[in-house]
Amino acid sequence: MIPFLLLLAAAGPLPDKGEPPLTARTQISGGPRPAEQTAVTFDHADLSFEVLPKHRRIRGDATLSFTARAPLTRLVIDLDRNLPVSAIAIDGAALPKSGWSNPEGQLTIALPRPLAAGDKVRARITYGGTPHVAVNAPWDDGIVWSATAEGKPWMATTTQGYGCDLLWPCLDFPAGEPASVDLHITVPAGLKAPSNGRLLGVETLPDGRTRWNWRARQPNTYAIALAVGPYDEIRGTYRSRYGNEIPLHYWHLPGKAAEARALFDEFAPTLDFFEQVIGPYPFADEKVGVVETPHMGMEHQTINAYGNGYAKAPEGFDWLFQHEFSHEWFANQMTAANWDDYWLHEGFAQYMQPLYGQWREGEARYAVMMEAQRNRITNAAPVVRDKLLTEEEVYEPAKGGAAGDIYFKGAWTLHTLRWLIGDEAFFRATRRLVYGRVDPKPGNFAPRFASTREFQEIVKEEAGRDLGWFFDAYLRRAALPELVEMRKGDVLRLEWRTGGAFPMPVEVKIGDRIEWVAMEGGRGAVTVPAEAHVVVDPMARVLRRSVAVEQFQAWQAKARR
Repeated sequence: MIPFLLLLAAAGPLPDKGEPPLTARTQISGGPRPAEQTAVTFDHADLSFEVLPKHRRIRGDATLSFTARAPLTRLVIDLDRNLPVSAIAIDGAALPKSGWSNPEGQLTIALPRPLAAGDKVRARITYGGTPHVAVNAPWDDGIVWSATAEGKPWMATTTQGYGCDLLWPCLDFPAGEPASVDLHITVPAGLKAPSNGRLLGVETLPDGRTRWNWRARQPNTYAIALAVGPYDEIRGTYRSRYGNEIPLHYWHLPGKAAEARALFDEFAPTLDFFEQVIGPYPFADEKVGVVETPHMGMEHQTINAYGNGYAKAPEGFDWLFQHEFSHEWFANQMTAANWDDYWLHEGFAQYMQPLYGQWREGEARYAVMMEAQRNRITNAAPVVRDKLLTEEEVYEPAKGGAAGDIYFKGAWTLHTLRWLIGDEAFFRATRRLVYGRVDPKPGNFAPRFASTREFQEIVKEEAGRDLGWFFDAYLRRAALPELVEMRKGDVLRLEWRTGGAFPMPVEVKIGDRIEWVAMEGGRGAVTVPAEAHVVVDPMARVLRRSVAVEQFQAWQAKARR
């Protein structure tokens, strides 16, 4: 075995963006999985990282504990081959190098003995190398190596799209979460390593390096994150409306104390909004954590990445902080088990911004923020396809993905649903989706997996009627419903044109009064005086086709050429 330090000396030039290249296998997160991965329960991960900024390398030691659900003769674990394995031990016994292989980014380990259902196994994997450098994080994954204005190392990871295997040996699909994780992150002297969960302690090594020890429960596979820099820290405590106290932490770069304090001051009111409108903060026993990163941001559980440059906005709050924080409920507490249901993360998170604007300032702010999102809906592909999909198949247009529509169309779908079924049913359904119950309190819920089909069933129960037609129209078909108006004499006839049944009611303003048109069978009529001024859907309750928006988007696209 070649000593790791000798490998560093022979490493050659530092990697640039996009280097070293990834295999097609490593770029896949989610989708159909090998039978060996779905045949295990991931009990625990003990992950040790050493970050070497000078060489842009990491070394890792991962002990992974599993319980077999079915007979197994091998383990199949995802790990980028740019992080070659130097040793593996199964239940403490070292394997010969012939006992594993990783040609394309899926590490196959032959077990010394077959496992029966219910048997436990512990695999210790020692690895290290040059991790892939992100081209444009967080939209393109990997490590971002940077430096502060004073020239000190500053780095962060992001792995949502390509997956956790860019950083550690894992099961790279949403339902592959370990039940708990211990993290040990060793960094050069003078640097800090805030990470997921609760801080167990910081050790100072004889040469001045420090080891940061963290413990997290059931983090998303892509939520395990490294962030290293010469951080200053702001701390506080939030007294929850549920009676518990929640630690607040913000790690920021030196020299930005005033801006950092202003952002930190947003933590408490944002937390109060979510706890009042949605329910208890899911990780109150760990922390609310945010860290400044050299990329835009990501919902890393209890250590959300923030890189918005302390931008100001007319709504009076930092959209990036608010969006990533909302993922503690919609992605980390409630996780889509299949990337096909990705909109449950992003659509809800996107909707939380105008909802927060409404909570803070009222209806005018809500309407302005919803209108801005409406103009970004493209309707190029269905949001949900009812298939087992990879993250890129859901997000990338070139692979049939809905791209930004999982955000903006998702948010508008929720806006229309809320009006259709009313606030009480909508928020009861949302709480059941997030917590699995309508009465969440600290200690009576745990992170859970969810799906569009489950949410649809919850809505049916809370609304007291089947709304399959609603979910089909907005999520499973690309084109929006089109409302056709036909006015003749003193009658206004309305007709929905869609690819299926769509009995969506509509409000019609006739002069100074508003009438409700039921639209049974997708058609309806209302009597209007010949001289009356009529506005259909005057409060923009219903997501529907808009020729004006389509023309605006076409004009924008042409202007950008």
